[in-house]
Parts: sequence; C-alpha cells; structure tokens
Amino acid sequence: MLRKLLLTLSFVAGALLLAALGYWNIAPESDQAPLAETENAVDFYVSNARTVQYQPDGKLQYEMTGAKAEHFKSSEVTLVTDPDLHLYRGTEYPWHVRSKQAEVSPDGQRVELIDDVRIARTDAKNRPTVITSSRMTVFPEEEYAQTEQAVRIEAANGVTTANGMKAYLKDSRIHLLSTVRGQHEVR
Repeated sequence: MLRKLLLTLSFVAGALLLAALGYWNIAPESDQAPLAETENAVDFYVSNARTVQYQPDGKLQYEMTGAKAEHFKSSEVTLVTDPDLHLYRGTEYPWHVRSKQAEVSPDGQRVELIDDVRIARTDAKNRPTVITSSRMTVFPEEEYAQTEQAVRIEAANGVTTANGMKAYLKDSRIHLLSTVRGQHEVR
C-alpha cells in the first residue's frame, strides 16, 4: 500500500513537473510578439549615410547624403533624415535636391520628399533656378519630379508660383498644373 502511494505521488509529481516545464517553455512565446515582426520595426539604420551611383558608362549618376537612414522591415521603405541629393545625370551641372525628410521606395525608384523641399540648379550660363515646395515626389531614374502642392520657381528673369508641377529634369522643362502666377523682368 505504501509502495502504491509512493508510486502514485511520484507520477503526480512528475506530471506536475512536466506541465510546469511545458507551460514555462510555451507561455512566454504566446504572450509576447517577436520584436522583428512589429509593424514599425526598424531592421537597420545608418548615421551619416552616403550613397553614390554611377551610370553604365562610368559617369556619376547621383550622390546622396543624409543625417540618418532607417529601413523598415515590414514595408521595405527607407526613411532618410535631411537628405541632400546631387543628381548629376552624367553632366557637370547637377540638380541639387534637399528636404527635411525623404521616404525611399523599396526599389529606390520613387523618393517622396517631405517638408522644405528645395531643388536648385545653375546652368552653363551661370543662371540659377530654384524650385521650392512643401512636398514632392522624385523619380531619380526617370529624372522626373512632380507635386500637387504649391510650388515656387525662382529663375534669373523672375518668380513663378503655381499649384502643382511636373518637372522633366533631363530636359530642364517644367509643366505647371494650375493657378499659375508670374512676375518677370524684361531685359
């Protein structure tokens, strides 16, 4: 009888020990979500980022720097703080693009510039052109930029404002969408 009682107590103690170990191994995983799978998880970041890309012929395509770049795992989007882009396009007169922030698409084909956007260029005749807006989308490979926000264009011969713009940077051609106003000097 004593032997039967000790055997039963041993089985109960073993079962309780196995249940406790099983709970301890399983419960923490079910209570907490893994950190890497949270929606806004940054899987890597870079301070003082610098990116350089060349054209197939070896000429400089663009050079971009930023105070910080954060890559988000779930969306594959990269957020760049204080981006500063020189878009050379193989020429010696680059477009200089700056803003407070930029969101770069996963494939790098689309860059959303956010807050205090400034695009500037000085041509071969030393004539400056400065385009400013609150937000703008740039497609670096296509050398194209667009916005539906208010835009201001300062050129050597005057100032033009509009709501919305399509800029073909390769051709130095700008199409203004609506409410266009201009003040120009006649020389």
